Amino acid sequence: MAIASKSPWMAMVLLFFSLMASPSYAFYLPGVAPADFQKRDPLLVKVNKLTSIKTQLPYSYYSLPYCKPDVIVDSAENLGEVLRGDRIENSPYVFEMREAKMCQIVCKVTLGEKEAKELKEKIEDEYRVNMILDNLPLVVPIKRLDQDSATIYQHGFHVGVKGQYSGSKDEKYFIHNHLSFLVKYHKDEQKDLMRIVGFEVKPYSVKHEYEGQWDDKKTRLTTCDPHAKRLITSSDSPQEVDVNKEIVFTYDVDFLESDIKWASRWDTYLLMTDDQIHWFSIVNSLMIVLFLSGMVAMIMLRTLYRDISKYNELETQEEAQEETGWKLVHGDVFRPPAHSDWLCVYAGTGVQFFGMLLVTMIFAVLGFLSPSNRGGLMTAMLLLWVFMGIFAGYASARLYKLFKGSDWKNITLRTAFTFPGTVFAIFFVLNALIWGEKSSGAVPFTTMFALVLLWFGISVPLVFVGSYLGFKKPALEDPVKTNKIPRQIPEQAWYMNPLFSILIGGILPFGAVFIELFFILTSIWLHQFYYIFGFLFLVFIILIVTCAEISIVLCYFQLCSEDYLWWWRSYLTSGSSALYLFLYATFYFFTKLEITKFVSGVLYFGYMLIASYAFFVLTGTIGFYACFLFTRLIYSSVKID
Repeated sequence: MAIASKSPWMAMVLLFFSLMASPSYAFYLPGVAPADFQKRDPLLVKVNKLTSIKTQLPYSYYSLPYCKPDVIVDSAENLGEVLRGDRIENSPYVFEMREAKMCQIVCKVTLGEKEAKELKEKIEDEYRVNMILDNLPLVVPIKRLDQDSATIYQHGFHVGVKGQYSGSKDEKYFIHNHLSFLVKYHKDEQKDLMRIVGFEVKPYSVKHEYEGQWDDKKTRLTTCDPHAKRLITSSDSPQEVDVNKEIVFTYDVDFLESDIKWASRWDTYLLMTDDQIHWFSIVNSLMIVLFLSGMVAMIMLRTLYRDISKYNELETQEEAQEETGWKLVHGDVFRPPAHSDWLCVYAGTGVQFFGMLLVTMIFAVLGFLSPSNRGGLMTAMLLLWVFMGIFAGYASARLYKLFKGSDWKNITLRTAFTFPGTVFAIFFVLNALIWGEKSSGAVPFTTMFALVLLWFGISVPLVFVGSYLGFKKPALEDPVKTNKIPRQIPEQAWYMNPLFSILIGGILPFGAVFIELFFILTSIWLHQFYYIFGFLFLVFIILIVTCAEISIVLCYFQLCSEDYLWWWRSYLTSGSSALYLFLYATFYFFTKLEITKFVSGVLYFGYMLIASYAFFVLTGTIGFYACFLFTRLIYSSVKID
């Protein structure tokens, strides 16, 4: 309260920060209109892909010998869902609202050699079955042993488990063939309508037995009989997976009224229990920012102010010649660098990437990217990338004109094709590997064609439009004139070696984000929910500030040692944080993941290479533009004859 009384705006900032990063902060709009159900209305359960954190290769539900409906119907999927490997189809599970059912037979399957082998492989690789009811994913509730009454939810249920019969050392495979579903609903007392707010399951492995001949769903089971009050509550007599084994698939469904409102039904899925770690991440990052801000403030306010005052007071040329420092290189500081055309290309691409991330993050923080819209985040990022092409073209053309370039069409083509072309080539190779594994994660030809159409049909023309507009504008004027003959750079101290200062520069931007990076990697590779965009947005802002400040500090030291080759170094200084990101991803692979398949390992490193390349372009561009503005500011502040 003392802060609030002295500084109301400070209190508002603190309130904003606490809202953005509160433990339950996962603000979102529901995303779809609610479905209202009356008693006995049919509830259609859909099945999604089989997933495994050990292989990272999704498979279609019906690639295993599960019970099939009469006709399998694919649900319409958006671009993001297809790229994620989602394959949503109908299932033989049909419930009736508030009609509890016990021991319902789905079908009986006799395993052949191929089916038994596939089931064993999927159980070995710890594959999970994913289902959807009213757009809610199926979860398995698990009680946490370390906390009283705390329940965590895991995506989907395991296909089966490995185990041994008592008294035997031989390891056997057992399938989860009995599913005990629980549908939670919220009731509107006035209209007597219900909305689904939870979809849970407890899977069991049961070796079913039955009386007489098999007569499909009319068969009387002896192992599970609601009339005799014989219900399944454990897997004491499990169903083994082997050739010629009969597997009877059954399910129970129960309904439970809940106080959870429909609009907040995702909260249990999205609630993060480790918010203290996120706070630690924010505080850690803010310490780095404060340290760097202090250095920048010292340079800008004390050193630079003193330097500019001193330089402007010099009266004779002899006095000026005796001076050392950044003013001496004024005739070379704006000399175009080597390979300036590539700098324009990468700066433009970075602007495109920055715009895409910023808009995506703002939309996510405001709650527009609803978790109920599977693939929505990826679709939004792809479309934003395409439309941000106009800014990429504009930024690269403006910089190219500053460097006195004339072949703007060449630069435009390179801006439109270099980064997307590299990413597409890596993606194409990875997709071929996934396709070779017969995984549903392989992007179909039609989707690949749609991606190419977005790139060539929208992104490339927009880059050209941006370039045309940027090149048509008058070139930026340099604050000082450039000498015709380049000045010789004096011998530098060991710590000003380009390679050393570039590698040092990347540590702090990476340090500002690495804790949040852990949660993002966990969400991607361990298939967990990530929806704390409030934290992520704060970390993104901290990353921008850190990249800008470290580049300015090292650029100032470089100019003070009379080295004017700052253009590329400013880009690489903050961009080198991508190297640390890739090294951290490698560390994460060996310490947190259990990937054993070669193809899965290639997929992981392929996708992390794309992520690191994108991070390089983003952080490098932030650092470059920070130095660009910094040098123009300081050299426009001194009098030069």
